[in-house]
Amino acid sequence: MVDFARLSALRDTVAIVGVGETDYPQDYGRARRGERCQDAYGYAAAAFRRALADSGLERRDIDGLVAGPALAGERLGEVLGMDVRWADQADAVQAVLKAAMAIHSGVAECVALVYGNDQRTGGTAYGGPNAMGGERHLAYTYYAPWGLTSQGALYALLANRYLAVTGLSERELGGVAVAQRAFARLNPNAVMRRPLDIDEYLNGRYICEPLRLFDYCLVNDGGVALIVTTAERARRMDRPAVLLSGIGRSDHNREATSLRPRLEYFYRPAQRQAADQVYAMAGMGPSEMDVLQIYDSFSIHVPLALEGFGFCADGAVGKLLSSGDLGPGGPLPVNTSGGHLSGSYMQGWGHQVECVRQLRAEAAGRQVPGARNAQYISDVAGKVTSLIYRRAGT
Repeated sequence: MVDFARLSALRDTVAIVGVGETDYPQDYGRARRGERCQDAYGYAAAAFRRALADSGLERRDIDGLVAGPALAGERLGEVLGMDVRWADQADAVQAVLKAAMAIHSGVAECVALVYGNDQRTGGTAYGGPNAMGGERHLAYTYYAPWGLTSQGALYALLANRYLAVTGLSERELGGVAVAQRAFARLNPNAVMRRPLDIDEYLNGRYICEPLRLFDYCLVNDGGVALIVTTAERARRMDRPAVLLSGIGRSDHNREATSLRPRLEYFYRPAQRQAADQVYAMAGMGPSEMDVLQIYDSFSIHVPLALEGFGFCADGAVGKLLSSGDLGPGGPLPVNTSGGHLSGSYMQGWGHQVECVRQLRAEAAGRQVPGARNAQYISDVAGKVTSLIYRRAGT
């Protein structure tokens, strides 16, 4: 059982005080032209330098480090010139959680979360017989005998059942890609900024039916970094801070390798449990979220999260997707940087940066007016996690 008293003790005790990203469209262009690009550590170092400068801190102030999954933690510390007293390795959302717990427990005071990936120039395979991670038995490698050797195949299977059960149409699903492209056009650091309307979406070729080209995430190089410290230290700094106010987590692993949680439940029980946790801890609910970031390696993640976390009633997501409400100027802005579909595929790390920029009112042309609360949701492989961020002082 979740101990809400102990969990709530973490509320607003840590703050993100610095963020940094690399230049995604420029690096994407270089990669497509076959020009020399940085490796994963080079991208990570560039993002770290920018995050450190953004925070106003010195390198010597950092006493903790969490490395993204494409990096070796020891090597990353060497590249960044740091000898920290506490270090770990995690994906985007777990990196935030681990940093928060390390700071709250007192083993570190100021933690850098650093990610870098040269997945495009490095030729990372996310499907086929040489799929990345096959040696560690990633979920989608279990299904090779049935031809399901990529995440796209698994999510297409999920999407087919979801559309059949709920009545969601392909046109309505296309509203996800269209809305996120509209945000990407307002983001100078987004990879895909050409206009996209629903007709072009529907004319896009199927990659794995019913998922079309525009339902798939990008594959691009880049780096992301965040600097996390105590709320007390953040208050002493001459920078706007963003507090971590809510945490929700629920794993849905029963019969996961037979796809049952995806195909029968659409992760709904785990989503509801994670939603109960994150909203109770933060003391707010879906109606109070000004900005929503959803992990979107495929567009189908978005309707699952919207229904699962109570942003609309079950069965009403199609109308929401096609209404324009998720795009610029809408009442529920989702993936305001362009997300993974049009902005940059940094495996959830960029979503954290976008939450911070929106809450610090630093998102320029895509800025959501008066944004005070932002939520992040991911439901990767049955591990549903959500974070709620709040602008300090509100």
